[in-house]
Amino acid sequence: MIRNKYFWWGLLLASAALLAIPNAQSKPKKKAKPVAAEASPAPEASPALEPKAIEILKAASSRLAAARTLKFTAIEFYESSSRQGHPLSLTTKSEVTLQRPDKLRVIMSADGPASEFYYDGKKMMAYAPAENLVAVADAPPTIDAALEAAHRSAAIYFPFTDLIVADPYKDLAEGLKLAYYIGQSRVVGGTTTDMLAYVDSGVFVQIWIGAEDKLPRLLHAIYLDDPEQLRHNLILSDWQLDAAIPADTFSSSKAASANPMPFAHPNPEPSPGAKPSAKAKPPKAK
Repeated sequence: MIRNKYFWWGLLLASAALLAIPNAQSKPKKKAKPVAAEASPAPEASPALEPKAIEILKAASSRLAAARTLKFTAIEFYESSSRQGHPLSLTTKSEVTLQRPDKLRVIMSADGPASEFYYDGKKMMAYAPAENLVAVADAPPTIDAALEAAHRSAAIYFPFTDLIVADPYKDLAEGLKLAYYIGQSRVVGGTTTDMLAYVDSGVFVQIWIGAEDKLPRLLHAIYLDDPEQLRHNLILSDWQLDAAIPADTFSSSKAASANPMPFAHPNPEPSPGAKPSAKAKPPKAK
């Protein structure tokens, strides 16, 4: 670009010099035929699903799926619209323990009320310690099915759900539209991570995955159909894979003896004939 600029300035100066010299252009010259500009080759289109990005996502999925037990901490920062119209940032912290294929415990503290969730392969309990209330329900025999049942019947959803299912990449691939590799970071999680971005089921996600251990450290997500473009961030730390877990981890005598309440959706379906309200998608961190 710089070379072309100097070329045109030189051409203008040369033309001015010729006009200043008498009879410099007395003899007519044949017009040179314009030289057809060579067409620049079209840039190669990048694949929608870049192989390197897919390879890293599959490696992370395999590492998580292969672990018989998992323990980690998940801190979520998410934005929610305030009455004044400004997005407020709220926080939850989840201490997660699971044992495949049928045991899960989530101890959650938050800017709002704390909660606890227990699943032992037969029953699931949702416990509110401050109110001393517990909801108990029969549960399916796998973590995946129990998570689905909890969401369907009581709107219980964890932002890390897609990381603890039996095959994370399989669930991701169903809605994957775009995936590409960004580069490496040496800031997140105190280790070197590979940065990727992808679009899955209408959610744009940027993820940082450990370059060596293939464990996710940070996810940044935005719902593409959200007009406010509210942001969801999930920080993952304290990973322990295949650690020994005591047998009584997935139950709680205190929760079991709390005051019972229905295991039901907090916003029940409207009565017949009522105008249905728009249902928000559950927060989804990939």
